[in-house]
Amino acid sequence: MNKKILFLADANSPHTIRWVKALLDSGYIVGVFCFYKIDISLYSDFDNIKLYCLNISKEMQSTSEDNFSKLIYLKAVREVKRILNVFKPDLVHAHYASSYGLIGALSGFHPYIISMWGSDVYGFPNYSFIHKRILKFNLSKADKLLSTSYKMKTEAEKYTKKEILVTPFGIDINIFRPSEVNSIFKSDEIVIGTIKTLESIYGIEYLIRAFKIVKTKLPDRKIKLLLVGEGTQRKNLEALAIELNLFSDIVFSGYVCHDEVEKYHNMLDIYIAVSLQESFGVAVLEASACSKPVIVSNVGGLPEVVDDGKTGIIVEKENPYQLAEALLKLITNSDLRIEMGINGRKKVLTEYNWIRSVELMLSVYNELLDSSN
Repeated sequence: MNKKILFLADANSPHTIRWVKALLDSGYIVGVFCFYKIDISLYSDFDNIKLYCLNISKEMQSTSEDNFSKLIYLKAVREVKRILNVFKPDLVHAHYASSYGLIGALSGFHPYIISMWGSDVYGFPNYSFIHKRILKFNLSKADKLLSTSYKMKTEAEKYTKKEILVTPFGIDINIFRPSEVNSIFKSDEIVIGTIKTLESIYGIEYLIRAFKIVKTKLPDRKIKLLLVGEGTQRKNLEALAIELNLFSDIVFSGYVCHDEVEKYHNMLDIYIAVSLQESFGVAVLEASACSKPVIVSNVGGLPEVVDDGKTGIIVEKENPYQLAEALLKLITNSDLRIEMGINGRKKVLTEYNWIRSVELMLSVYNELLDSSN
């Protein structure tokens, strides 16, 4: 009989969908509980899956988990307990240590896994002493703790003495690969850019300011900046682009569905991620898999996915001058761009192949399921 896994996770997240598909392909039956309304079309091609949600409004979805009412959590716990009785999973896996981690912890189900994703460890416990206690409680109830990066593992160890296994997000090397695409740019243009939501934490303001420095120092080069994503800072970033007389050289693509992301990576010559905080670097690895040189800030898990001077360049956060220097180095040296791109794909193939990530997760599941029998 096929084993059943219940995810407590954002069902609309591309990362959740990838894990669900991998488990279905491996013969598991999967259930997903989500706070928010689920886009059913994302799962239209899947069999052996059950979707459950509370249908929280878009307004509530846009607020931080800190503002979730106690009533919502009580309702969620009741619903998850009902699902446990109906779906009867063999294992529960919460993808987030705070919100979904709390629901799983309060359900009392075992075996129980928590995967830490980022703000649940870096941000949530800093709200207050109570939030810190909640995180400690959640982690104490898990049979296995997983982190997407070594840096986040170190951060999480402040709140638990349990062993934490690093299970990085892998990249599908068959999807993210160098390929010719119908670019919106001309062949003689150097395109730099990022694929991130337009929020302050991702440091896009500093990217635009560095772009201004580069344009000033290389006035005769055709250089474009591509910003892929949507967010609350878009108007402010557009205003900055106008203020710096860069608007005609910057493309704001808006939201792009995950299936289209690979095409935009392949429009770039250089990928940039100069976040102020980042638990891991999935988009950076996607760019590397497409043989693009990368520039990242020296924060969180970003340095883990870049070999400085070999697959890309690491710069300090909030430093447009240092970022501009790195850009100038790559823009003016096409051989270096090519070399770093080739090295980046090799790194993904050997260290971050999606198949190996799935195998590691399945080994975690098998270990827990075998020990619980």
